[in-house]
Amino acid sequence: MPILSFSLLSNPRRLVPIMLAACVALPVWAVELVMVEQVGCEWCARWNEEIAPAYPNTPEGQFAPLRRVDLRALPEDLDIARRVSFTPTFLIVDGNRELARLEGYPGENFFWPVLAKLLVQYTGFEGDE
Repeated sequence: MPILSFSLLSNPRRLVPIMLAACVALPVWAVELVMVEQVGCEWCARWNEEIAPAYPNTPEGQFAPLRRVDLRALPEDLDIARRVSFTPTFLIVDGNRELARLEGYPGENFFWPVLAKLLVQYTGFEGDE
């Protein structure tokens, strides 16, 4: 028995409720990279210059979109393993629960491989394999 009958295919308007239900039922993404930052953080500014423009276009950025939060105003629904003390701190979260973290930013040559390793280790990210 076919999943979509011919009558559904012949009248696309009948597909709209099915398609909307499917979109509502599925999350856009579950894994995020949460950047904890604060005003005046020079390493945050450096990350913003070196990484931020490219991040959304990378495999990592597609898999774990960036969400920025202020150190002094962490969202209450963010379930972190321990207090964030340094900025920037990058939290890999799934459904608002911290899976892993990277504290500090010592440069792009360090950031990319460590982020990829954490994503592979703690999520379903497959990288450039």
